Amino acid sequence: MNVDLLKRLREVTLEEQKILDGKSGIEKGRYTDQADFTVVSKKMLEKGKLIDIRTHTRFIAFPKHRHDYIEIIYMCSGKTVHWINEETKVVLKAGDLLFLNQHASHAIEAACMEDIAINFIVLPEFFDIAFAMMEGENPLRNFIVNSLCQDTGRADYLHFMVTDILPVQNLIENMVWSLLERQGSVGRINSVTMGLLFLNLMNYTDKIVQNKENQRENRLVMAALRLIEEDYRNANLTELARQMGESLYYYSRIIRRNTGNSFKELLLRKRMNKAEQLLAETQLSVSDIILAVGYDNSSYFYRAFRKRYGISPREYREQVKRD
Repeated sequence: MNVDLLKRLREVTLEEQKILDGKSGIEKGRYTDQADFTVVSKKMLEKGKLIDIRTHTRFIAFPKHRHDYIEIIYMCSGKTVHWINEETKVVLKAGDLLFLNQHASHAIEAACMEDIAINFIVLPEFFDIAFAMMEGENPLRNFIVNSLCQDTGRADYLHFMVTDILPVQNLIENMVWSLLERQGSVGRINSVTMGLLFLNLMNYTDKIVQNKENQRENRLVMAALRLIEEDYRNANLTELARQMGESLYYYSRIIRRNTGNSFKELLLRKRMNKAEQLLAETQLSVSDIILAVGYDNSSYFYRAFRKRYGISPREYREQVKRD
């Protein structure tokens, strides 16, 4: 991180100075007006804002709490120790990202002077532009979004160990800088930057650590979804199961359990979306498009396309031209 920016973030806040002066405990009134310790967005965000940042409070343990927003924690320097749902210990090191589901409980051990973390306070609707930047029906995106936004009981957090991924680090630093400077026009810029961040993170699902109970299962599912996104022409679950050391039957079951669809259905959806795009945006012949999306059986493709869109590929292309 930029030296001047880090120096600015290192400054002791008024809240931290009170702690250093001997005040015991966190002032809950700063964070909530509720009986339970739920940090509320109306205390943390100015009216009308969808995202802001604050430095994590150092020098004292932060007690168990929840949020009514999505929290993203970025470790600028040093480290912090987090306890999620009281039982899962997560150690954030410099460059790490922690995405916390709205439904997770969270406590943090006391941090030292050089343990500088940024808390992004983000309302779910802030992600609208970011998610729109991702292609159509994207099962990998949906899996990550559901992990962050829904009370599934399966994935309360996503820990991205991306210290060595330069594009990710640059995008986060850009957002930190713009939010600190509080420029009037940064709202949409930060939404697009968040979209670019997600697009980059989707390339590094191998860097994700999740709650231990489901970590391997989630990793297997994301491997399958990445295969569909990156190699939909040749994606083969039998071969992937062999590479991952799992039985085809087990792999098929966990994909359906976690996504609600079979691997075949997810692959078909991806191929149809790509075919739709090629029909609308290129002059490729239908036969060339069929090959481009991974089919050598044109009859099957025509049946699948008509079942999904209610018209033939040629009729779809003519309709797009008229529109």
